[in-house]
Amino acid sequence: MTARRVHSHLRQLVAVLQETYPDAHCALNFTTSLELLIATILSAQCTDVRVNSVTPTLFRKYRTAADYVAAAPEELAKDIQSTGFYRQKAHTIQRCCEALLQQHNGAVPDTMVALMQLPGVGRKTANVVLGNALHRPQGIAVDTHVQRLAQRLGLTTARTPDKIEQALLELVPRKTWTLFSHLLISHGRAICKARVPQCGVCPVHHLCPSAPREGHG
Repeated sequence: MTARRVHSHLRQLVAVLQETYPDAHCALNFTTSLELLIATILSAQCTDVRVNSVTPTLFRKYRTAADYVAAAPEELAKDIQSTGFYRQKAHTIQRCCEALLQQHNGAVPDTMVALMQLPGVGRKTANVVLGNALHRPQGIAVDTHVQRLAQRLGLTTARTPDKIEQALLELVPRKTWTLFSHLLISHGRAICKARVPQCGVCPVHHLCPSAPREGHG
């Protein structure tokens, strides 16, 4: 595709996906940037549903970065046990919160550079926090759904999350960065699944270069 056609293709995709998923939003429950940071750390190799089952009690018990740092490691690990890899996650959370206290007076910073200097925080986590809690998007969060759909929908041939994000940043308007990730995640969960995509009921079938066509298998 030419650059013009790719941008037109993207606009059509976004329009249909917004109509299909009008309530697309961050699936992790939170009320503060610290809560979303902790929830995103917990979501590694764990479903958002499982994280959301743990965080109501967790967030009532630990309200500040200092609360997490002061916790006994085994107690914190027990509090998040059902999210899996709980000892490692508890260690990461405490190290991250120590850095918040030492470097940012306990507050979650609002820049990509500062967030990625925190233990346990990569670019995807930073993008989630910046876009959803701080409303200062500085990129597009690329999880497995976004990675898969960006390739299937013909938006990029890149294979790694960083390169996929860079390709998407050139296509997607900045004001749509956060929403775009939620739209692809919603579509990936509902229809464009990893193993068996439901192309027959896909609302963007006509825009997808990976979809089977009549007479072509």
